[in-house]
Amino acid sequence: MDDRVDLSDDRLARDLAEAAGQALLAARTHAPLRGRALGDVGDAMAHELIVGTLRALRPDDAVRSEEDRAPVAPGAEDRRIWIVDPLDGTREFREGRDDWAVHVALVVAGSPGPSAVALPGLGVVLSSADVAPPPPAPGPRPRIAVSRTRPPAAVDHLRERIDVELVPMGSAGYKTSAVVRGEADAYVHAGGQFEWDSAAPVGVALAAGLHASRIDGSPLRYDGADAWLPDLLVCRPELAPDLLAALADAPAEPPRAPR
Repeated sequence: MDDRVDLSDDRLARDLAEAAGQALLAARTHAPLRGRALGDVGDAMAHELIVGTLRALRPDDAVRSEEDRAPVAPGAEDRRIWIVDPLDGTREFREGRDDWAVHVALVVAGSPGPSAVALPGLGVVLSSADVAPPPPAPGPRPRIAVSRTRPPAAVDHLRERIDVELVPMGSAGYKTSAVVRGEADAYVHAGGQFEWDSAAPVGVALAAGLHASRIDGSPLRYDGADAWLPDLLVCRPELAPDLLAALADAPAEPPRAPR
């Protein structure tokens, strides 16, 4: 990427997500590292690529990254802040799986705007500038993307009320992207996530015409004081009323790391 070129926000988000994803693939292939060490190097490398470029090309914008959790000073209500997850799904990345992602989102006045999610293992970049609606669902039984290791209790609550099929997969961004790509019909998370886990995926999902909200139906708001979001629902819009109704009395879950 040529730092002298003035890129649009949409193109910048896409190019950064794609460039970081390609660098991560190269590191996984060629670096003499494995396991946690490989994940640590990948996290740091992708962070430096994305955040360094943003600070050079958008010096007046705030930046919030998973790899730099220092508090971001409060700003104007309409401020621009880039919220990024340089490597969403470090475990999947270091295990050689494909279900990990790179997130880059520009949030303006609390709402995701230009956003991109790279799925490097699939050779795919989803951009809010040109994402298409998902293809028609293959059947009447909703497919719910869930963690492959620990689905939230809210999903068990949902299964008691609606006949659904659970589809296990990796990172948070990959699961939202699966709804965008038509591999799943909904993604439900309770127990808490950080803003960088969902800002870019939600930006892309909204651009694709999907429903995205808290599980009580209230809007998702970003650029909060502590970067914490309690829960999330992303789904096909026609499913939203039934899913929200089924989740309305779901028991509260203790905070935990997003999966």
